[in-house]
Amino acid sequence: MAEDLLIVKNLKKYYPITGGVFGKEVGVVKAVDDVSFTVKRGETLGLVGESGCGKSTTGRSLMRLIEPTAGEVVFDGTNITSLKPEEMRKMRRDMQIVFQDPFASLNPRHNVEKILEEPLIVHGIGDAAERKQRVSEMLEVVGLSSYHAQRYPHQFSGGQRQRIGIARALMLNPKLIVADEPVSALDVSIQSQVLNLMQDLQKNLSLTYLFIAHDLSVVRHISDRVGVMYLGRIVELTTSEQLYQNPLHPYTKALLSAVPTPDPDAKRERIILQGDLPSPANPPSGCTFHTRCPHVTDECRSVRPQFRDVGSGHFVACHLYNA
Repeated sequence: MAEDLLIVKNLKKYYPITGGVFGKEVGVVKAVDDVSFTVKRGETLGLVGESGCGKSTTGRSLMRLIEPTAGEVVFDGTNITSLKPEEMRKMRRDMQIVFQDPFASLNPRHNVEKILEEPLIVHGIGDAAERKQRVSEMLEVVGLSSYHAQRYPHQFSGGQRQRIGIARALMLNPKLIVADEPVSALDVSIQSQVLNLMQDLQKNLSLTYLFIAHDLSVVRHISDRVGVMYLGRIVELTTSEQLYQNPLHPYTKALLSAVPTPDPDAKRERIILQGDLPSPANPPSGCTFHTRCPHVTDECRSVRPQFRDVGSGHFVACHLYNA
């Protein structure tokens, strides 16, 4: 049984809402509201949900690219939420991120060699010749050629740019990579190439992924376990196989019913959710999903459901499954 590389406990990220002449705080946006999960060494945990549910904020908060409001993040045995900036910078050698938009995350004024060298320079690794050698090796690893090192980001296609983003994340031999929607900006044909590349790299370099996406078919392809987020909270978490064969939470069922099927004759009941997504600045009381849930009860409106194991590692936050 693999040990936990990442343990996230009760993570919260609230953004203040200010108003009035003096800019007083009049409320908060609960972007991430009490999220807990673990990622085992060598596995891929998928995090899915519709836009605005807090999945990207979760990924950035646990890396402290944005400071969490509360909670604890234990990475490889170290509680990183209490580290000083210099200690956190050293810790970032082992945890890297691949951003959603490869064009926005690469400096257009730097060529690829300079972009990939930068992590090595920041952490004082190798001399100029060794860094150059490492850049060439890493370009080959992600399916590009060493002559690409002298080109600039605008000279590449979207898929190639994302490969450069992955190469940059790998330069320091990290243990964990947070992949924040790494294929959502790419064509479908390129998506599969980048996903297959990420899986090959995971096997060859013993990587652990937190894979954030909104496309459930992509998550199914790459993830060992999947967590479903809704309005800043995880509502269901289980193995990929179990989630797709036996979803429990009404929100997960609705999401899965919307995934296109390649068989034109396949009959499947489409679950249409009523109402709009509530605002994280004013989330509903009790279960946050109760305003759109077809099985809503009075208990759902007033009591927040516990996120608990209902059997064989299948976690769900729903009053329908209270023992």
